Amino acid sequence: MIKTDIVIIGAGPVGLFAIFEAGLMKLHCHLIDAIPQAGGQLSEIYPKKPIYDIPGYPTVLAGELVDKLMEQAAPFKPGFTLGERAETIDELPNGNFVVTTSQGTKHEAPVVMIAGGLGSFEPRKPIIENLSDFEQNGVNYIVKDPNQYQGKEMVISGGGDSALDWAVYFAEKNGFVHLVHRSDRFRAHKDSIAKAYELEKQGKLKLYTFAEVKQLEGKQQLEKVIIETKDGTVPIETALWFPLFGLSPKLGPIADWGLEIEKNAIVVDTFDYQTNRSGVFAIGDVNTYPGKLKLILCGFHEATLAVQSAYKRINPDKKFTLKYTTVQGVQGFD
Repeated sequence: MIKTDIVIIGAGPVGLFAIFEAGLMKLHCHLIDAIPQAGGQLSEIYPKKPIYDIPGYPTVLAGELVDKLMEQAAPFKPGFTLGERAETIDELPNGNFVVTTSQGTKHEAPVVMIAGGLGSFEPRKPIIENLSDFEQNGVNYIVKDPNQYQGKEMVISGGGDSALDWAVYFAEKNGFVHLVHRSDRFRAHKDSIAKAYELEKQGKLKLYTFAEVKQLEGKQQLEKVIIETKDGTVPIETALWFPLFGLSPKLGPIADWGLEIEKNAIVVDTFDYQTNRSGVFAIGDVNTYPGKLKLILCGFHEATLAVQSAYKRINPDKKFTLKYTTVQGVQGFD
């Protein structure tokens, strides 16, 4: 049994920042995440994606932000159970909770904070008859290690941030990208769209609008994709296709934890982001309330207030006086 003050389910940016806020109040945290490394979506899906709305950073890569949050949390010596999914939350007679993972690892704490982002994810897959034959054999829904694809010719499908960001990234890394989108309107950041058109002028990227990948060819490995455009079919010889149509969120086991759920999100009280189960909080994209904005910045705010109430629950007879870190400094655990 792993015992701590706060069990945090989800090791994404909001969960990592909660470590720091809890540490300032001398509370220990232990984090659980199904992903085998800290950082959540930022590490698993978007490590090279630039983020523009973190205070003090005009721009910061998602992976770099995770590194900074880990550095900020390090003095408070958090524990991690990674590569295991939180399956159940049971309450003990003394009021503490036991969180058990998919591998049977048990964690006990008086407070649980759910910072699981949007839950677990499944890629939105195109309807192509032999698609499954080439999954992990040329067809990939996530770019986990961009270094292995640099300098290669590839096809990327999609019109959102992920598709545009990766298309620009690989085109700038001396690869050649065929970018395929079903319309001529993109949902990505304007700067990424402008860069894609500029890279096309430079001969590093080819843009196909009102187009879709309709056929895949190859023996065991992908060898060719067939694109249908409004002007006819275009065959492209390539060993790489990234259909980046986004991820479909699934709450998974969270739906069975006795929490009030609304539209695949956990309902919380905005006083301290506590759920309908006393002692269980939900912070970040996983929660919902009137006026909710799914921004990392908002998750940081939610984590800060949740920790204040967590302290009172853990130490009902103690009074904590908030002092600015510019006055008291940051004192980690020995």
